[in-house]
Amino acid sequence: MKRIIVAIDGYSSSGKSTMARQLAREVGYLYVDSGAMYRAVTLFALREGMASQGGGLDAAALVGRLDDVEVSFRLMPDGSQHTCLNGEDVEAQIRGMEVSEMVSPVAAVPEVRHRLVAMQQSYGRDKGIVMDGRDIGTTVFPDAEMKVFVQASPEVRARRRVDELLAKGESVSYEEVLANVCERDRIDTTRKESPLRRAADALLLDNDHLTREQQMEWLLKEFSRITGK
Repeated sequence: MKRIIVAIDGYSSSGKSTMARQLAREVGYLYVDSGAMYRAVTLFALREGMASQGGGLDAAALVGRLDDVEVSFRLMPDGSQHTCLNGEDVEAQIRGMEVSEMVSPVAAVPEVRHRLVAMQQSYGRDKGIVMDGRDIGTTVFPDAEMKVFVQASPEVRARRRVDELLAKGESVSYEEVLANVCERDRIDTTRKESPLRRAADALLLDNDHLTREQQMEWLLKEFSRITGK
């Protein structure tokens, strides 16, 4: 059975990471959350004083320190995957609102993207990988055998994000999260370096009204069609 690359792109909080992770588990592929890599770099910038919610981003300072940033993944006993920054497990820290509000500006820095794209491409050399992000099917793996573009309305995505954060014990408002979702959409779709867009050959998955089970059924059907599995 041939092994392929599955590239899943889409808007923030569209659920693409959850479905990509589950698909990889179902078909026995490696899963890589490219968004977590950008979040880890963002956390580094925040910790080092190169980024702040009020002061913006010092892109030049961050570029000068990229050699000090190492992003890796650690497989946990329960089968989940945690993101590590310079050897430290930062999975919880990178999911908070502080990182969410700065990750799009950091991801728009060309040097950051070049560094992480090269790392991401190295993961796919032997295929058998599912990766999600903003530019996986357009920049990282333009020749991926299966490309999916996930979309949902900002309102639906904001509500999902609020529920997720509240479940983790964070105090957030729907209005705050909706504003963040819309601003990230604006930055992601208008940046000069690898903007978020649907690849011409990407399958469209609108999950405004789909359950996780329905999404997985759809993904597995398309995966089987493409691989013959």
